Amino acid sequence: MEAGTVRGTRIRKIGILFCLVATFSSASGQKGDGCGHTVLGPGSGTLASINYPQTYPNNTVCEWEIRVQPSQRIIFKFGDFDIEDSTSCHMSYLRLYNGIGPSRSEIDKYCGLGIQWEKAIESESNEVTVQFMSGIHISGRGFLVSYSTSNESDLITCLDKGSHFSEPEFSKYCPAGCLTPFGDISGTIPHGYRDSSLLCMAGVHAGVVSNFLGGRINVVISKGIPYYESTLANNVSSKLGPLSASLFTFKTNGCYGTLGMESGIIGDSQINASSVLQWHDPSGQFHIWGPEKARLKKQGSPWAAFHTDEPPWLQIDLKKEKKITGIITTGSTLGEYSFYVTAYRILSRDDGQEWKVYKEANSDLDKIFQGNSNNDQEVRNNFIPPILARYIQINPVQWHQKAALKVELLGCQPVQPSLARAPSQSLPPRLSTEIPPKFDKTTFTPDVKNNSVTPNVTKEYAQPLVAGVAGTLRQKSTFKPEEDSEPGYSDPDGNGHYDAPVSEIYHAYAEPLPASSPEYATPIIMEISGHPTGTLGSAAASTFKSVGSTGPSVVGSLSTSLPRTEGASTGQAEYDTPKGTVVPMPAEELVYQVPHSVPQIPATLAAE
Repeated sequence: MEAGTVRGTRIRKIGILFCLVATFSSASGQKGDGCGHTVLGPGSGTLASINYPQTYPNNTVCEWEIRVQPSQRIIFKFGDFDIEDSTSCHMSYLRLYNGIGPSRSEIDKYCGLGIQWEKAIESESNEVTVQFMSGIHISGRGFLVSYSTSNESDLITCLDKGSHFSEPEFSKYCPAGCLTPFGDISGTIPHGYRDSSLLCMAGVHAGVVSNFLGGRINVVISKGIPYYESTLANNVSSKLGPLSASLFTFKTNGCYGTLGMESGIIGDSQINASSVLQWHDPSGQFHIWGPEKARLKKQGSPWAAFHTDEPPWLQIDLKKEKKITGIITTGSTLGEYSFYVTAYRILSRDDGQEWKVYKEANSDLDKIFQGNSNNDQEVRNNFIPPILARYIQINPVQWHQKAALKVELLGCQPVQPSLARAPSQSLPPRLSTEIPPKFDKTTFTPDVKNNSVTPNVTKEYAQPLVAGVAGTLRQKSTFKPEEDSEPGYSDPDGNGHYDAPVSEIYHAYAEPLPASSPEYATPIIMEISGHPTGTLGSAAASTFKSVGSTGPSVVGSLSTSLPRTEGASTGQAEYDTPKGTVVPMPAEELVYQVPHSVPQIPATLAAE
């Protein structure tokens, strides 16, 4: 077993344990043997009976104590309710109380099979106790209920699907805890999600809401497509899906542009690492897997760390502070070298500051991101909240055979960017002369929810429009400009790379054409760095009863390196990014041609 592997596994397991404790304690907690899936967030959450959606056991009890901000009340909404009522809510029931502790008062007591209701239940204070009791019974799935603060009156549950809503556009509030085993999703961005997909789980997958915080989703319903692909993102694996009548996508503020790793806007001297793997192969060819090779979609070898390097890291200098909203990673992409990172931390800093580790939501614990499960599939993780920093460091904590990465960062220019200062000098990375092994021994891989087999299909992450484009788009565009855009901003350095962003566009990061259109176009892929920024089945008859009331390491200097020109080669043919130079032309000529999908080209089997 390689150096670093055991250490990474230990960190991962401890991180998961602490994460669960922190999540449950953030809004009081739970006790008893009848508790099922539970996420209690600071302003919303989801809880279920034990074994849900299977029959709950006899003679169990669970109490959840929920507390929100003192000025708020709590609303509850059931996604599913199926508690046997043979004893008229005497032995098996769900009971809600205003308050916590001896002074609590009962809101109501509920039982019944196949209950479905739209009405939310609201507390009288910011504290509520939820009590589930089961006696001797024959049937009953139990329940799943979500809660939020009273100012989010349009709360939905984790079981709501796109097909449950008929409006072409709508906004709803998703609770925390919707990364559940109780349903699945099909599809991905930018193409959209099948209408049978769970809305809030798709929101987590798309990166528009956090599983531990919940949040608002803005949904657009469109005509369906013949095929929905499978991808892994934010610890959610979408499944393959067939033709559907409709699909849905999400609208966001548009800060999901690529920041220049693939295109070359980020120069080689801006990418540094803790160490470099190099060796002579049996034919005598010399290989160096340096940090400049860590570019997503670029053919050939990746960056890989020396096998004794602990902890390894890859660092990217963005030259100025950026708003970083996500990261996409792959492993080596070379068939003969199955090297990839399965879990990692993210660190960030600005000039003259200490490195900051990205934390779990509402916690002081380091967040461990789900990495790759093979060497060539792209995996995306989003940062909610986003990171504001000039330097980003990826710190692998677990990997398969070798810590190897190809990376792209997602984000945009912040509204109030800080002026960049000269970075500190650094030492060159350590070198290795080891021949890479070819063996199948693997380390422990983090659990992935709703995992499925991923086909060998093309992955495209289309980016949102930036300023200077939205105002001249015509009907054929797959992007829809928003009305009443907010005032823009200008780059204080005067280099013209960033200017007034579009206030809100489709996280689609595109919207499919209207249903009346004859076909669907593939969204435009744009490089943000070189452009101006600008429930279950139908229920039986109800018998419901209610009773009562480390420092950077580089080759050369970071401070004297100039950014690459936008004409830099990316070393790939399948994915083409529009160039950054904006050529003035009449508005009537700005009709964007939509690229067609290109079949997946297998990666080369020879190391560079």
